[in-house]
Amino acid sequence: MKAVIMAGGFGTRLRPLTSDIPKPMVPMVNKPIMEHIVELLKMHNMTDIVSTLFFQPDAITSYFGDGSTFGVNMQYRKAEADYGTAGSVRNAKDFLDERFLIISGDVLTDFDLTAAIRFHEEKKAKATVLLTRVTNPLQYGVVLTKEDGKISRFLEKPSWGEVFSDTINTGIYIIEPEVLELIPEKQEFDFGKNLFPALLKRDMGLYGYIAKGYWKDIGSLNEYQDAHMDALRGVVKLNIEGNKKDNLIIGDGTIMEADSRHLTGTSIIGKNCRIHNGAVISNSVIGDDCEIFPGCVVRNSVIWSKSKIGARSELSLDVVGSRCIISDDVTILENVFIGNSCIIGKNSKLLSNIKLWPNKNVEDSSIVTRSLVWEEKWLRELFTDARVTGLSNIEISPEFGAKLGATFGALVGAGSTVVTSRDSDNVSRMISRSIMSGLMSAGIHCIDLRTTSIPIVRHELRTGKECGGIHVRKSPFDKNSSDIIFFDQHGKDLPSSKTKSLERLFFGEDFNRAHHSQVGSISFPERTTESYVQRFLETVNTEAIQSAGLKLVIDYSNGIASTIFPNILGNMNVQVVALNAYLDSRKITRTKEEFDESLRQLSYVVTSLKYDIGCMFDAGAEKIFIVDEHGNIIDNDRLLTLMVKFMALAKNDIHKFAVPISASGEIDIIAKEFNLEVIKTRDSHLALMDATTDKDIKFVGGTKGGFIFNEFLFASDGMYSISKLLECIAKTKKRVGQLDKETPKLHFVKKNISCPWHTKGRVLRKLTEQSEKIKRDLIDGIKLYPKNIGEYTSILLNPDRARPMFHINAESSNISAAESLAKEYENLIKGWVESGQREDL
Repeated sequence: MKAVIMAGGFGTRLRPLTSDIPKPMVPMVNKPIMEHIVELLKMHNMTDIVSTLFFQPDAITSYFGDGSTFGVNMQYRKAEADYGTAGSVRNAKDFLDERFLIISGDVLTDFDLTAAIRFHEEKKAKATVLLTRVTNPLQYGVVLTKEDGKISRFLEKPSWGEVFSDTINTGIYIIEPEVLELIPEKQEFDFGKNLFPALLKRDMGLYGYIAKGYWKDIGSLNEYQDAHMDALRGVVKLNIEGNKKDNLIIGDGTIMEADSRHLTGTSIIGKNCRIHNGAVISNSVIGDDCEIFPGCVVRNSVIWSKSKIGARSELSLDVVGSRCIISDDVTILENVFIGNSCIIGKNSKLLSNIKLWPNKNVEDSSIVTRSLVWEEKWLRELFTDARVTGLSNIEISPEFGAKLGATFGALVGAGSTVVTSRDSDNVSRMISRSIMSGLMSAGIHCIDLRTTSIPIVRHELRTGKECGGIHVRKSPFDKNSSDIIFFDQHGKDLPSSKTKSLERLFFGEDFNRAHHSQVGSISFPERTTESYVQRFLETVNTEAIQSAGLKLVIDYSNGIASTIFPNILGNMNVQVVALNAYLDSRKITRTKEEFDESLRQLSYVVTSLKYDIGCMFDAGAEKIFIVDEHGNIIDNDRLLTLMVKFMALAKNDIHKFAVPISASGEIDIIAKEFNLEVIKTRDSHLALMDATTDKDIKFVGGTKGGFIFNEFLFASDGMYSISKLLECIAKTKKRVGQLDKETPKLHFVKKNISCPWHTKGRVLRKLTEQSEKIKRDLIDGIKLYPKNIGEYTSILLNPDRARPMFHINAESSNISAAESLAKEYENLIKGWVESGQREDL
């Protein structure tokens, strides 16, 4: 007798386990579910088999081949489209010239098929449906039979009001070949919905046989787990490969070092595994070629082949796919399902009831609170400084935004007011609204500034009337990413103490929601921009700029400044040529190549028109990039030097100013020349803003194009910065290129060295030990001032906050000295990284 295995299902409800393999190939006690079906058919003398395929057919054909390895003859029929259960079998009509049995390739059963065939013959049936009884028949076809077994009623997937029996269709059928004539060719046609009702209507002899034995449709992830536990308890009779030893079944080539006292319950260990001493395994299935390290605890779990479970990690009631690496000291709570080829970093924790799709990477020390589907990795920390960055509509999704908003609302407290804003990007609009939804759910009142610049948001917050602010923007560095930036009640970047608290609340998920009567509100304020412009003009010497008659080329970068700054420039008598002076969310983000090309175009326009200066804003209007009157592009480090000198020459009453530790030594030369006090800070925007709390500090300069003028605002503002630069040019009667030529220059050498996260601490320790006798600053990273190399020689060694990388910035009046110093420390760091990796191995 022939048999048909229906193996074309998608296995949607078993994802992520079936994301990259078809459902019949999902392992059940270390062999594909379909292989158990093949063994069952062979046991009952059905060795001529055809498999109907649709989804990922190659995975099945490459495994079973012609069937000879498994003692059967296997053929295949691949459908051109999804023709339904009966339609797919009709596709094999040329093979089915005699009575045949149909069985799904993704059920687990030990039914006596020979007894069912005998029943079919005795009843002279045209079709026999194998039946079983279940406690919850809602997801199956319910069947009612007469005393002689003839089916009198059939209803596919009823509701409780329609349930008339607990006897259900198992998807196993015995069919006479003439029944195939009722199935239309290459049309969607199902057994339960179409064929069986047709047989009933024609009274062609449709019978039901209540089979004895085990049957389970592996239709969900929890049923997949339950089926494994049933197999371990011996509830279902399966051919399990391996050698039985006490409560274990152990595959060939496996090395068992673990103490038998730590191996409790019944477990199955596959071939060529290594179970280290100290590992604890209970009621679990371990696939072939796996390694379980010392101190690891695996309970009631299924581990697929070629996976490694690190030392002291704990798993309970979980499923881990093939080729996964679970690093040391990982905790995985109940009902976690991990797809193939995932990496879980050290000291991470995966909370209950989540799924990881294949090829995900969870960073060290992460707490994973939700499923990972589209994103490639889970970051161990939400924040980089006061910013959350992720892939637009994937990592930064509406669900994520609502949860983050609710978390921030819980942090500041119900009844508080929070300012929200965004750029012109549609994703930013969507995420801003989802954040407001979350805030409102926590009882927060939202003041929505809608599309505006970050400096205006800070200006609105500076009075301290609100409890904080959130700005959403398209990332200026990656067109596929979005940023969410948080501000405190005074408009400064949210400090790390608060971002850590926010992270704990977010990952802990135990924040409160407001009662429905206390849900927050949204309001849209008027005159926010007008008050900003008014104060702006009050603190700039517009008369000096007006009298200078300057000519300016300005590139707005299609950002928000194009809607604000033209009104300000109208008060300054500046002749302006504007580029990209309209909002376009598609152009907010630029690659480095596009950014450089924009500066080259700006340079070309300045020199062609013989204008005094060219300026380009970033899209958020926080930073400026300058081209001098000769078309020379001024790099950011040099621009800081020139801004400091301009401020000193313009007699802007700056006796004390602040710059980051990464600033050039040229700053110290200027400070000495003009007898100014310079304060060095950490290299972050928050640290620069914190410097403004000292009211004697009138100016704070950054190395990335951002400048703070304390008389106006405590944060960088590109529109104000270019206005103050124009004021300095007017008062000193010097152009940028002229001042650049007059000001001494040092030589910079910059390098970036790859450094894994877990090695950064070791490298810093080695640097600290190595530099103990050298003059140094430990403000942010390690800045060294070696002697006898060259005047104004220094090197800053700093770990990147967001990437596995070390930055080297060497500087000297002698270019050779700078290059030599950078090379020396590059070799040192690379050596420490390599030795650290060898120690890990």
